[in-house]
Amino acid sequence: MVSNSIPSGKTGLALGSGSARGWAHIGVIRALEEAGITIDCVAGTSIGALVGAVYASGKIREMKEAVLQLNRKQILMFSDIVLPKSGLIDGRKITNLVEQYVLNTSMESLPLPLHILATDLTTGREVVLKKGDIVEAVRASLSIPGVFTPVRKDGNFLVDGGLVNPVPVRTVKEMGASFVIAVDLTNEIQSKGAERVPAIEDKFRRKSTDSSALVSRTFSMLNEKLSFLDPSRILYGRDKVARGSSPGIPEILMNSIKIMKRRITVMNLEADPPDILIQPNLEHINFMGFYHAEEIIAEGYRAAKSQLANWNAANNC
Repeated sequence: MVSNSIPSGKTGLALGSGSARGWAHIGVIRALEEAGITIDCVAGTSIGALVGAVYASGKIREMKEAVLQLNRKQILMFSDIVLPKSGLIDGRKITNLVEQYVLNTSMESLPLPLHILATDLTTGREVVLKKGDIVEAVRASLSIPGVFTPVRKDGNFLVDGGLVNPVPVRTVKEMGASFVIAVDLTNEIQSKGAERVPAIEDKFRRKSTDSSALVSRTFSMLNEKLSFLDPSRILYGRDKVARGSSPGIPEILMNSIKIMKRRITVMNLEADPPDILIQPNLEHINFMGFYHAEEIIAEGYRAAKSQLANWNAANNC
């Protein structure tokens, strides 16, 4: 059994950001349960915060059954478009979705300790949410800048935690975990001719730019580029992409954030490597591909089983 090779002490699970790819976390959790691995604490960023909260609430199986029924039309129904002030989507429908699967109202009351990552929009600093309303915390961590409206909490505006910590390994360690299993959804095999993003196992040829400075520059870029954003431009951009022309604003925005998250992930995992790193192969799944749940969950399960087998073989169990 893989669980026999896990050292004694607290085992933590770090669930990374990745939009629709986040359903892979459901498959990973299933593989861990089958291996007999007990998770003692969990930290999640963005979609990882959503799945982590549901897992900590004990309703991961119910959520799996629900997401397997999702189709394109249902995904669009969750997009409550608003007049563009601080985000195109208000997020109230997402909040309602979370409430269906979270049994406890406060993070402190959960049977499984949970920390959720968000980003302070003003300072660009990481915010670790440890107590208080679970739904509010998840909603904050899911708030992709320019897409979802930020969440105001304690006088601050909170957005997507993946901007500063896409895979919260360090957070799980700070929760007291001596053994960390992490799920990275940012890893991609680059297309031919595209700029290569270094793999996690690559050695850095030179010192990387500090991640906080990278986040600050990205915020400045987003504020400048999104100042003119309106729904008509979104629709126009989508139409151009459908005709095979240049990408629209949503694609540019999401790809820019994805590139930034990938580079921050490389730096963070180099500084705080997990004991087991699971990287599902989901590069073909786009931002809104939530309706591919069956395929995504299956790949998460496969990737987890593979890495657990590798750990098992390396530890002669």
